[in-house]
Amino acid sequence: MIELREVPADDVDRVIDLAATVFHFRAVDRDRMRRWAARMERIGAYDAGGSGADVLAGQVGVVPQRLSVPGGALLDCAAVTFVGVLPTHRRRGILSSMIDRVHADAAAAGRPVAALWASEGPIYGRYGYGVANRRIGYEIDTSRPFRLRTAPDDRPLRLIGRAEAPGVLGPLYARELARRPGGLARDEEWWLERTVAPVDHGNPRYTEPRIVVHPEGYAVYRTHERTVRLYDMAAGTPQAEAALWEYLASIDLTREIVAPERPVDDLVLHMAADPDQVRVTGDAAALWLRLLDVPAALRARSWAVDDAFVLDVADARVPGNRGRWRLATGAEPGCERTDEAPDLVLDVADLGAVYLGGTPVRTLVRVGAVAERTPGAAARLDAALAVPFAPYTNDNF
Repeated sequence: MIELREVPADDVDRVIDLAATVFHFRAVDRDRMRRWAARMERIGAYDAGGSGADVLAGQVGVVPQRLSVPGGALLDCAAVTFVGVLPTHRRRGILSSMIDRVHADAAAAGRPVAALWASEGPIYGRYGYGVANRRIGYEIDTSRPFRLRTAPDDRPLRLIGRAEAPGVLGPLYARELARRPGGLARDEEWWLERTVAPVDHGNPRYTEPRIVVHPEGYAVYRTHERTVRLYDMAAGTPQAEAALWEYLASIDLTREIVAPERPVDDLVLHMAADPDQVRVTGDAAALWLRLLDVPAALRARSWAVDDAFVLDVADARVPGNRGRWRLATGAEPGCERTDEAPDLVLDVADLGAVYLGGTPVRTLVRVGAVAERTPGAAARLDAALAVPFAPYTNDNF
């Protein structure tokens, strides 16, 4: 018999071992993983199995977070992580029961949305998650001068140590959160343990983090042999961003910049005087978003134009979301139940996909995922959803 219950602190090592089994890694840095697990609300699926000793057969962690949404608000969010079921216990409905528990707990805690990074994308669409943003990766050839079309802001740059990062970078990052949706709030522990961690465990050959600061921005990078690897960058102006790229491209004894996770509207692709020096190497789904309280989520974000729509929302797992909603966009958004005929019919997963402004509603209509009942409604909703900067998430959890 499977029982869902909170995982106590005494079982954290079992949580780490289950994650290592499911995701095929060696749990060598257990102290770091214990600290990460301590941030989570942990739900375990225990199997008594008649042996007298419970087996931790499945688990899911939730990190209480705040997600930036259009307009700069930080919305309470259940950041779902460490999801796994032992291979001996698959096909028993364990994952479904744990995800339903996560959603119920989040709703009770007043979190209108949940988010995750999917190791296997097809799994989470059926739980109401949609791809809310994408990320691109590229390599820049700096073996020859990397010239820019944007004049760099020539105010002085400085290098700082890890310990200074939360205090110095925090205000610059907060400004980025306010203007670009999709980012997550970072406290001091998040900065030091994740953004500027001493070691990149996925690429341990790289140096400790280097942090360069401009009055209007910063960049976090590491180096290995002749490669500069960019981890995080924020800049308040294109000129400040150009100054940071110019700095990275001019680091002695290096020949390339690798930027594996950048926003889809990154300016460097257009700043480069020679576009052939920038080679796009990847384009992948990033944050998956799930609306747990449709009206609360739709009221929380800002809207680009005044309009009104009736949305017929399907939700197989959260009954309170189902039905028709009259959405009023503009300066004072509203979302209330209605019996009016729908303008658009869509699943909650597709509502999550368009919520941050990263996926056009018209595209989903074209592929048949969204039904347009009122001609032109998709284009109008796209206009209301429009954001000045593409949504971007640079914190993998």
